[in-house]
Amino acid sequence: MFDGSASTVPDAHDFEAMRRRMVDEQLAARDVRSTAVLDAMQRVPREAFVSADAIAGAFSDNAMPIDCDQTISQPYIVAKMTELLEVSPQSRVLEIGTGCGYQTAVLATLAQFVYSIEFHARLADAARERLRRLGYFNVAIRCGDGTLGWPDQAPFDRIILTAGPPEVPPALLDQLADGGILVAPVGPLEDQTLIRMRRVGNSYPTEQVMSVRFVPMVGAEGWGGAAARGGSLEH
Repeated sequence: MFDGSASTVPDAHDFEAMRRRMVDEQLAARDVRSTAVLDAMQRVPREAFVSADAIAGAFSDNAMPIDCDQTISQPYIVAKMTELLEVSPQSRVLEIGTGCGYQTAVLATLAQFVYSIEFHARLADAARERLRRLGYFNVAIRCGDGTLGWPDQAPFDRIILTAGPPEVPPALLDQLADGGILVAPVGPLEDQTLIRMRRVGNSYPTEQVMSVRFVPMVGAEGWGGAAARGGSLEH
């Protein structure tokens, strides 16, 4: 069994066992019930999305720092947000905030295709190469302002935000297909609420799920943009 020491090199069997324990103890033992999501969390090699010196903590029940002052979310949050999204094999998913690509890989395991936007070019390039190397070919990654979405590929069946804006950017609401689902952390920098919105025509019924804390979403309709300067949305 891998003990996390520098002299111990874990093998594929060790990682598989650690992922199984993560799924059993952190996800299934809590309130993640989707067998498809649990299977995806077991199959995606979380250890491949952290640096070599951080592998010992890759399966712990907390977020971990990555490059560009961003984070890889704790396994429970990744699983819970994915479950709330209700991804199907026919879903076209827009992800705002690629990060290291871990959430992207979980989504790609479940969806038809994932379009992911990352603000930081270094993270986008690294995630693109990592996902290609791991065999996730139903993914497109671009570097840009995620608050503006990906209009030339819209509408999307599902949209997920992995950074927290003050409010859901209006461009993303416009790009959500009728009947589609959006999952996002929204609110003040230090105290966000995870929400799920369903588009019904031109209305967006919203469910508040739990308190969370994510890195801030930057961009024209994120922190530093119009929404953060006092713009408001009503649904």
